[in-house]
Amino acid sequence: MIFKQFSRSVLLIACFAFLGFSARAQGDATKGEALFKANCTTCHKIESQLIGPALGPLVTSETDDKWLYKWVENNQALIAAKDAKALKIYNQFNQQGMTVFGQFSDGDVANILAYIRADWKTQQAAAAPVGGAAGAAAADAGPSNLVIFGLIGVIVIAFIVILVLNKVIATLERLLLKSKGLWVEEENTEVAEAKAKVSANRMAAIKKMAKNKKLVFFIILCGTIACGSWTWVTLWNTNVHQGYQPVQPIHFPHDLHAGVMKIDCQYCHSGAYKSKNASIPSLNVCMNCHKVVKTESPEIHKIYDALGYDPKTQKYDSTKARPMQWIRIHNLPDFVYFNHSQHVKVAGIKCQTCHGPVQTMKEVYQYSPLTMKWCIQCHKRTEVNYKGNAYYDNMIAVHDRIKRGEKVTEASMGGIECGKCHY
Repeated sequence: MIFKQFSRSVLLIACFAFLGFSARAQGDATKGEALFKANCTTCHKIESQLIGPALGPLVTSETDDKWLYKWVENNQALIAAKDAKALKIYNQFNQQGMTVFGQFSDGDVANILAYIRADWKTQQAAAAPVGGAAGAAAADAGPSNLVIFGLIGVIVIAFIVILVLNKVIATLERLLLKSKGLWVEEENTEVAEAKAKVSANRMAAIKKMAKNKKLVFFIILCGTIACGSWTWVTLWNTNVHQGYQPVQPIHFPHDLHAGVMKIDCQYCHSGAYKSKNASIPSLNVCMNCHKVVKTESPEIHKIYDALGYDPKTQKYDSTKARPMQWIRIHNLPDFVYFNHSQHVKVAGIKCQTCHGPVQTMKEVYQYSPLTMKWCIQCHKRTEVNYKGNAYYDNMIAVHDRIKRGEKVTEASMGGIECGKCHY
């Protein structure tokens, strides 16, 4: 009896221990979603690799939730203890340790695991081809394009057949009438004579108009004015490319970045504040965000290809890097000097003054004509804010010296600055 009771107790304890080690987390997926988005999304995605591995297949394939608790709460302790699973993950990701979440309880980790497994299951179900209701929905989507184009083809062929048959019928009727007499020929002769008379009358009217000197002079005058106006407009707009919108190698939506997300223009075009040129942003500026944002986009993968970047290993291969062939939109003649910093920093002019509402443009185009007349008109109506400006303070000081009769040289007015001659 004692042996039986002892054996039953041992078996019961063994069963509970087995269930405790092998049972999966029965957590709250709703609470787990909030914890996951607040703590995990910086390094992990459920469906694909980011900085860390894709959690969906990893968590689903791992049946030992107790080990997952230990890994999330203190992965460094597992690595230090030479745990085989921990070392495999640690070495796979270039020995980059995961953040230690000591503030998490086993219940918090169970909630996160429940959310990951539920979301991964939902994604797998959505991606898998299924029948039943999905098939019925597909059937209700309407006829396929092949059926529609087939019907259009049948209609076109029927229309052509009708035209050909009408032509054949008309020819047969003409042959039948010819076989019975000459009435059709006489009718055709009369019609031909009538047409000839109309044509002769038209030629006579044209000759009469050609002899009218006033009418001829008026026509020549109008033609000269029209040709001259067309020539003037064409020459005036030579090298003016307003509305120019080339196709760029990467589709960059300014309305999303500058409009919806309100990213400052100078975050990318940093040279506009301190340099003559606004500068084309380096692709590394794009990678500040797109190393983790919209990594699945084909347009973002063009950036990866240009940099020789592998999103899976997160490493750069300089041998695969190549320059991005952007197409310049705003282009001034070589004899024109334009300094962005003078307009942006000194004058405080907004980028939209010249480049238009870029925050609403799907693709940037040349908004302004960029002609001399356009620049001069802007300079005439733009007020100069000279208060607190060192350049104008110096000019006022020079004028005061001139009034006092003191010696003033070109150097005192900035005449020896390099940019006066070398630009």
